[in-house]
Order: sequence, then structure tokens, then C-alpha cells
Amino acid sequence: MGSIGRYMFRTAMVAFLITLVSLTVVMWFTQAIREFDLITNQRQTVFVFIGITGLLIPLLVMMIAPISLVLAVAHVLNKLSSDSEIIVMNAAGVSPWRLASPFIAAALVVSLLVSVIAVYVSPLSLRELRDWATQVRADILTNIVQPGRFATMGGNLTFHIADRRPNGLLLGIFLDDRRDPNEHATYLAEQGEIVKNDSGSFLVLEKGSVQRLEVGQRDPRIVTFDRYAFDLSKFTGGQQAVIYNVREKYFWELIWPQGEDALYLAQSGEYRSELHDRLATPLYPLAFVILAYAFLGPPQTTRQSRTLALLGLIGAVALLRLIGFLSVIVAVHAPAVIAVQYVALLGSIAAGSWQISRGRAIEPGAAVSRIATAVSERFARATAS
Repeated sequence: MGSIGRYMFRTAMVAFLITLVSLTVVMWFTQAIREFDLITNQRQTVFVFIGITGLLIPLLVMMIAPISLVLAVAHVLNKLSSDSEIIVMNAAGVSPWRLASPFIAAALVVSLLVSVIAVYVSPLSLRELRDWATQVRADILTNIVQPGRFATMGGNLTFHIADRRPNGLLLGIFLDDRRDPNEHATYLAEQGEIVKNDSGSFLVLEKGSVQRLEVGQRDPRIVTFDRYAFDLSKFTGGQQAVIYNVREKYFWELIWPQGEDALYLAQSGEYRSELHDRLATPLYPLAFVILAYAFLGPPQTTRQSRTLALLGLIGAVALLRLIGFLSVIVAVHAPAVIAVQYVALLGSIAAGSWQISRGRAIEPGAAVSRIATAVSERFARATAS
């Protein structure tokens, strides 16, 4: 790759990274809003919220990277065409494939990136996300420290606190314990805090009293205390059996599923579709880049509009991705349909490569040109008035 090729490769990769980061942040934000109850209901910190939702980023990158790449390549090609650089290089005898090679190299880099994510990084992050979210939501202690709410566990243990300080200190604690059929206990404390150690989880009450009323007795016994540890271990979320769904399976688990895997026995079609979806993922960046160069790469003068070529590229990319989505979904119940995805991808690569070898722009049909001209003229008249 010469200096010109390195320049185009570098420009395309910089544009790709900017586009990828921008789109990923937007998509992450829309997905993170769904988990906002971690702060509002589960009383988790902002750092826990960002940490949990941040585990979605590898999956988002895998999905967005091919689209970001085609947008970046289209931008670079349009810039090279506007500055007449493509025309100059073509007039100097540079072959179409030599001009396309930096973009194909960028596609191979992106294909390697999404392959690593699809095989290992995405399943790993999704597993961590499920484990972390399950642990947070299963821990009943995150639900009892909500000021002003009565929280009842098992129908016979009720908690209430008046306030919660930022450092975790609980104020105005009320605890009503009816678990023992022979005794009714009520705890009141000025303050307390939740302590977790190797022995379990405890609600340490300070400066309070406990009122115990035994069955058959008229008057309760009241005992005051400075500190009292109430055991909450049985109400906390311990180790739970987590069943990972198909998207959370590693690549080799999809290829060689265990025979005793209950999920595989119940959803063998989903396993097959997910496997082929990940196998096809690295082909999309290459197919998109070849299509982008086939539509926008051939030399054109600045007087020639590239609008139709850009619209054709958008339509081809959207149709190719739609075919991929539909074939994966339908293949769950009709395995033969999965071949449609590979036919579409390989066919696009072959057709785009043939068009690049011709070295000529894709010419729209006469009817399409007339429609485009009419629309452009009407738009110009509307804007002029």
C-alpha cells in the first residue's frame, strides 16, 4: 500500500472510529434508559448503573460496526470525488482495484474486530451483565432501604425506614417480625446500617428497643439496646443457578452443544440460527465496502450528481441487512432458509467486484433518471418560492 493508499486507509479508519463511537453512544443511551430502575427502584449507585449497562457495548459495537464502516467509506469516497482526486488518480492510470484496496483493508480490520466480539467478547459481557443484574435484583437488601416504604418479605417480616444518608446510614428504623408463631417481635431504632461479611448479612441497629409478645401473654417484654445485629442472610440473594440464553452462549458452545443442555434440547433451532448469524457477521463489512466502492468509487465529474448512486447504496445495504435478519429469524423453523443469507452476501460481493473491475459508474435506468429529474426540479421550485 503506497502513500496514497495509506492516506485513504487512515482517513477511512478515523471516520469509522468517529462514526462508531457516536452511534454506539446514542444506542447505548437508549438501551441504558431501560435499566434506569437500578437507580430509582434498586437504589444502586451511578457507577453500578454505568458498569452494568456498559456491558452492552460489545454487542452494540458488533451490530453497528458494519454500518459505521460503510458510512465512513461513503464519506471518504464522496470527499475524494468532490476534490477530483479520484479523477486525477484514474487519469494517472491507477487501477480500480488499487484504489479500492485501502477500503478493503479497512473492511478486513473491521471484520476481524466483529469476529472477536462475536466469538468471545459479546457472550462474555452479556454473561457478566446477566450475573450482575441478577445479583443486584435478587438481593432483597437493595429493596428494604427505600425511605418511606413498607417492604414485606414472605408476608411476615416488614421493614420501614424514615431516611437514608448518602454514606448508607439508615435513620428511623421500624422492623416487625412475625416469623415465629409463638412470638411477635417489633424493633425500633434511631439508626442502623447494613453490614455484609463472611458470616452473612446483618442489619446492625443502634440506640433502640425490641418489644416481644409471646403467645398467651398479655403484656410484652421491652428490652432497650445500644447495638443489635438482626440477621438478614436468608433474605439476601445468594448463589443462584443462571441459565444463559442463546445469545449469551460462546461460539464453541453453539458448534458443540452439550447433549444434556436443556436449553439446546428445547431451542435447537435458535442455536442453529445464532451460530450462522455469527458466522456471517464478518462478511458484512466486506460486502458493504465493496458495494460502497461499486456505487461511489468510479470517477465522475463534479457536474454529475452522486445522489442516485448514494440512494442506490443505501437501498442495497438496507436490503442486504434485511435479508440477513429475516433469514436468521425464519431459519429457526426452516433450516434451509439460512442459505439465503450466504447467497445474498456472496452474491453482493461478486456483483460488486464485477462492477469494480469494469471501472465505470452504475448508470440508473432512463425511467429512474426521469423521476429523479422531476423530483429535483419540483424541489428546486418549492425552495425558490
